[in-house]
Amino acid sequence: MPDLQSLFDTYKTAIFQKDLPAFCSIFDDNVRIFDMWQQWSYEGLPTWRKMAEGWFSSLGADQDVVTFDDVQIQAAGELAVVTAIVRFAAVSAEGKELKHLEERLTWVAQKKAAVWKIIHQHTSGPIDFQSMKVILAR
Repeated sequence: MPDLQSLFDTYKTAIFQKDLPAFCSIFDDNVRIFDMWQQWSYEGLPTWRKMAEGWFSSLGADQDVVTFDDVQIQAAGELAVVTAIVRFAAVSAEGKELKHLEERLTWVAQKKAAVWKIIHQHTSGPIDFQSMKVILAR
């Protein structure tokens, strides 16, 4: 769905540029986030915004380059479910990749006033049975 592509484009660009208003613009005010990092859930855009603010400031001069793989979209009317593998690569100011990780991503998006907004995001990674550690690369 071409108009859903704007979610991916804005997400990638906003993260790379550490643009908090652009990042938040793709999420609904009442978004519910099940993130795999630090906190069990984020209820509403203000709490998600605070998380992103901390994330972006923690990067210092580095930037995160985001890529999506294995994207699947199921849409019916004003609702869409998106699943993908998302890769985050920390890149130095000189352009050198420092580290990366991959997560499984699910978005539930709803078209509101002709604009797609993410109303739910869920990220995860499988857990190794032996070590009980999250697997962050396919």
